[in-house]
Amino acid sequence: MKGYGMFSINNAGWIEKDRPVCGPLDAIVEPTVIAPCSSDTHVLHGGNGEKTNLILGHEAVGKVVEAGNLVKDFKPGDVVVVPCCTPNWLSLNTQGEYTAHDKGLMASFKFLGSKDGTFAEYFHVNQADANLVLLPENVAPEAAVMTVDMMSTGFHGVENADIGFGDTVVVIGIGPVGLMAVAGTKLKGAGRIIAVGTRPNCVAVAKEYGATDIISYKEGDIVKQVLEMTKGGADSVIIAGGNAESFRQAVDMTKPGGCISNVNFFDLSDTLAMPAFSWGLGMADKTIRGGFCPGGALRISKMLQMIENGRVDTTKLITHTFNGFDKIEDAFKLMDEKPRDLIKPVVFI
Repeated sequence: MKGYGMFSINNAGWIEKDRPVCGPLDAIVEPTVIAPCSSDTHVLHGGNGEKTNLILGHEAVGKVVEAGNLVKDFKPGDVVVVPCCTPNWLSLNTQGEYTAHDKGLMASFKFLGSKDGTFAEYFHVNQADANLVLLPENVAPEAAVMTVDMMSTGFHGVENADIGFGDTVVVIGIGPVGLMAVAGTKLKGAGRIIAVGTRPNCVAVAKEYGATDIISYKEGDIVKQVLEMTKGGADSVIIAGGNAESFRQAVDMTKPGGCISNVNFFDLSDTLAMPAFSWGLGMADKTIRGGFCPGGALRISKMLQMIENGRVDTTKLITHTFNGFDKIEDAFKLMDEKPRDLIKPVVFI
């Protein structure tokens, strides 16, 4: 079979591989809609270490073409939503609050990690009954594919930010994950939502999702802007983009007793640091959390239910569409180049 991926760091192209083998609890899926992500490009450029001969992609809606003999809830022909994070539910680590680390750090993120991804004619899903969701009849597949990473990750940033009614919240970075964090922050009841970003289309969507204020690094130091606007700092800050410096900025702009929640994918070579004063010499009662996208069928079912009932419209994220399997390469390159009018591309296959 054919798939689009990386031969080595910074060396992408079409790869020929054997079709994956279906285990008794697993499923083989043929993608019908996929969405390239900055995590895919991050891996290509070595941000997650050396990878070779790996098919990329981790966001997909597809059709089941084979189901293992122990799979009870799915059969060939079913159209399914595939979480980007597909845990091994037999691992003790998945029995706690966080499901993303079944056999170690982020090990539930098997696409891009321990196996080939979704930019293929066929891809493998482990433990299908626990990791696949039937596409609801009243949810468009392009809306559904935005739940498997962008929505789930953005909302996880909100969940870890300990947001209360009327709180002031800053979202650093308003790419697709940050925009979902803005939407989730509004749903959580924040009174003021300050979004940090510059791209005009992202700013417009952030306002549609509930941002009350927009600030830009082009208008001066963002920490100073937030401290002046809030007269002392935000209750919570969600880091959904930026670089290692964004971590210090988030701590600096959070008031004592507040919370910093990170869902940004830092680089393997980054060092996250802050002056001791930023953390009140260790005594500011500021909570710092970093989380990875929760996985599994229940999580994505809940995300889909919010779409079904009109709580959020994920299609606002989609700015570019492509048609045909061979267009995966074009969509991926667009994601890598990140033109100013891009939020999220999708490919209909």
